[in-house]
Amino acid sequence: MSNEPLTIETAEGSTEATRILTLAGPLILSNIFDLQEDLRNHPAPTTIIDLSQVPYMDSAGMGVLINFYVSCQKHGRRLIVVAPNYRVIELFRLTRVDTLITIAASLEEAKAL
Repeated sequence: MSNEPLTIETAEGSTEATRILTLAGPLILSNIFDLQEDLRNHPAPTTIIDLSQVPYMDSAGMGVLINFYVSCQKHGRRLIVVAPNYRVIELFRLTRVDTLITIAASLEEAKAL
């Protein structure tokens, strides 16, 4: 699984203030750097990250999301994560990240928040 690439598709939300990133592939140390750079260089008032196609996330992937969440909090922005699978949501629960980051069941739900 560590050889699988992470693809990142970017789209604008229903307003200019919303940016949607759709990730596909595992979010692991070997492929987080493009995502980190993208999040750092293109901040939006609301960022929605669709994890529905992320089968696995390691601690480095979790670190990217937590660091971005902290940055959002410091700058008055929002992060919404969409449709993490069972493995990812269990990692969120284990680390209690589910109490910090807003999690939506679908992209439509995230856009409505």
